[in-house]
Parts: sequence; C-alpha cells; structure tokens
Amino acid sequence: MAITIPFNRNFDPAYGSAETISPLIRRVVAKNPGPFTFTGTGTYLIGREAVAVIDPGPDMASHVGALLKALEGQRVSHILITHTHRDHSPASRALQAATGAPIYAFGPHGSGRDDEGDPLEEGADRDFVFDVRLHHQDQVRGPDWTIEAVHTPGHTSNHLCFALLEESALFTGDQVMGWSTSVVSPPDGDMAAYMRSLRELMARDDAIYYPTHGPAILEPQAFVAALLAHREEREREILACVAEGLATIPRMVERMYAAVPKGLHPAAARSVLAHIIHLCESGRLKTDGAPKADGRYRLR
Repeated sequence: MAITIPFNRNFDPAYGSAETISPLIRRVVAKNPGPFTFTGTGTYLIGREAVAVIDPGPDMASHVGALLKALEGQRVSHILITHTHRDHSPASRALQAATGAPIYAFGPHGSGRDDEGDPLEEGADRDFVFDVRLHHQDQVRGPDWTIEAVHTPGHTSNHLCFALLEESALFTGDQVMGWSTSVVSPPDGDMAAYMRSLRELMARDDAIYYPTHGPAILEPQAFVAALLAHREEREREILACVAEGLATIPRMVERMYAAVPKGLHPAAARSVLAHIIHLCESGRLKTDGAPKADGRYRLR
C-alpha cells in the first residue's frame, strides 16, 4: 500500500509584507516561486526588541527591502541560516551590510562535486561566509526568546533546524516541508543521514514546525513518521525494480515517478541515487565500483 503523506499546499502568501503568525514570530515571503521553492522562501523574524532573522532568503532587492521595512526601528541581533542553498542564505550578505548583525550557521556548503570534479549542485551558495559556527544544541538568546540549534544533516550536510523554546516551535528549513518531500542530492545530500535525522526529529516534542517553504505543520511527529515511511517505501521500490531487471537509475525513475512531471525527473534521479548509495552501504544492493548516476545495480 502506498504511503500517504498529509501534504498541505493551501498557502497563498502576501509577498513582501510581514505577517504575524505567533506572539514571537513574523514571516516575510520572497516572490521566488518555483518547482523547488513552492510559493517562495519564507524568512522568519523572531522577537520584537532584538530580532533573530532565520533564512534571509535569495539575493533579491525586493525581498531584502521588504525585510528592512519590517525591521524598521528594531535591532537585528542574529542572522540564522538553516543551510546554504541560494534560496536561503545569499540575502544574509545584504542584511548584514544593512544591520551589522553577525551570521550564524553550522558551516560552509559541503563538497557538492563528484569524483571528476564536475559541480552537481547548481543551487549551492558557495560565496556564503558566516561569523559564528553553531553546533548541535548550541543556544542563542534575545530578551524574549531562546533558540537552540538542531543539526539535521541529510538535505545538506550543514543543515540546521532551529527550536524556539518559548513556543515549542521548530524551524525546519528544507529538512521537513509540508508541501513536498525534500530532495536529497549526493554527494552533499546523504540519505542515510537524512533518515537518521528524521528519526531524531520524531523523538522530539516540538508542537509545531515552520518550514522555510509553505505552511506550518501542525502534527509534526505524525508527519515525520509518514516521511520516514515514504523513504523506506522508496527503498523497497528500488529493490523491486532491480529484481525485475530495471538495473539503471533512469529506468527506475521512469517506473517509480511515472506520475511526476518529467521536468522533475532529474531531481528524482538524484534522490534515487541517494537511496541507492544507502542500499549499497547497508549491503542490500551492489554495483561495480562506487555507486554512480550511470551505474548498473544488482541485488546482493
């Protein structure tokens, strides 16, 4: 039986305006909709006196202007980055130039290159520079808020979620999104790490998730359980494909993603490769040499 993930795509943001969504949280959505950003990047503003900004977003003058307008008369104390994709981190540079606030992150982007040195992640922000490194469970504070870093590698190796302790809320970046599954693209994306991070999130008691794209997730543990079950189902589908003689990733994608627009098949192929790497590492599949996008696979 196919796993049903309770996606919610009912989200119609008012671009460029700051929406108050809780006593401590406001959100400004950038007008950068697309197949991987949904309706656009949601930047979160935490607090009222000293403000923490989570994921300033893309390098768009209109979005940076909207953020600065929302922040008029307030001091930005922290710029927090969930991960270094170009729809999340580049505006940190303009925001820092305007406010002087330090940038906090787990670290720079990972390798993002294959064995031949060809760039694989066109969406990586390789110009990203940060001031303060955040490790798992490090905390930053303002007068009326406390935020704890939660390292959740998988979508990227440097992915952080941020827990707002006063509201039992978790800002999940792209690790958990309510409108779609996340792309996990090797070499920086790691499916084993991603599934491990999902299990760790399930063990937490967060009351609500705020992804960077799309609406809030109101029943987070059940939602994460469905995501994890879906990933496990994908691995069973890959093993079934190989057992039937569909030994290459393009043939697997054609079978497994038949209902998905073909324009998304390249991204699907990256996630299938991530699953295959995990299946090879865990001894369920094998191939000649290291798992690659053009490899042929067989059951172990």
